[in-house]
Amino acid sequence: MKIHKIINLLMASIVLLLVACEPNIDEEYLKNTTDVAGVELVATQSTVGGNKITLEMVTPGVTGYWDYNLGKALTNKVTVVYPIPGTSTFTFTGTLGAEFFTKTIDVQVDQLDNALDQDWYDLVGTDTAAGKTWVFDKTSPPSLWWFMSAPDNPDGAWGVWWDANNCCPPSDALGKMHFDLDGAANFTHYQDASGAGEEGSFVLDVANQNIIVSGAKMLGYDAGNANGVYKIVTLTETQMVLYLNNSETYGTGWTFVFKPAE
Repeated sequence: MKIHKIINLLMASIVLLLVACEPNIDEEYLKNTTDVAGVELVATQSTVGGNKITLEMVTPGVTGYWDYNLGKALTNKVTVVYPIPGTSTFTFTGTLGAEFFTKTIDVQVDQLDNALDQDWYDLVGTDTAAGKTWVFDKTSPPSLWWFMSAPDNPDGAWGVWWDANNCCPPSDALGKMHFDLDGAANFTHYQDASGAGEEGSFVLDVANQNIIVSGAKMLGYDAGNANGVYKIVTLTETQMVLYLNNSETYGTGWTFVFKPAE
């Protein structure tokens, strides 16, 4: 009997100890601070209809980022010199507290009264709506225009691993590609000089020196990548050199050399 009392007392002590050691959890639940309708987006242009635009999300307690079509800004406020006339839609993605949301705002650009970065004029020409057509540069010595190069090394883009164009040119070697800003950032790929074009779009990432094409193939796509991201090695009025750090076809770097069409 005495042993049973001791065992019962011991078990009771253990239960009390476990209860005493159980953490006191103060549960907090995420709650929305507003709804999507309560999120206010503001677009301010430096001049009426001008292309210098400040995009801002002004609702307290909401955070997120802007997608201004040609890039993203991880902030509630961003100012951009936008290169495309017409009505453009900009998207803010953020959190209300307990859930994520997206909301858009339209801006009408009637004049390009703020100069663009020079890369834009080099790529699409000074008449940005008409645009510019590029072809492979097969005449510039030493006649390197589509060749294998070192992977993951943009600085070594001109280091030739295999001069592929001499034996195995790309299937669109006689083709062309066109960039313009006629209402959008338009990109068109032509398999040959007279064939119908495949239409897509492009992003010129000036800050990171990339050109990204989507919906259509880059000229020389036989050595391209599905994500359409090409590093800019050179971009002037008369020459464009692009580089892939890892061609999906060959598993190496690849260099593309273009000139404006005559």
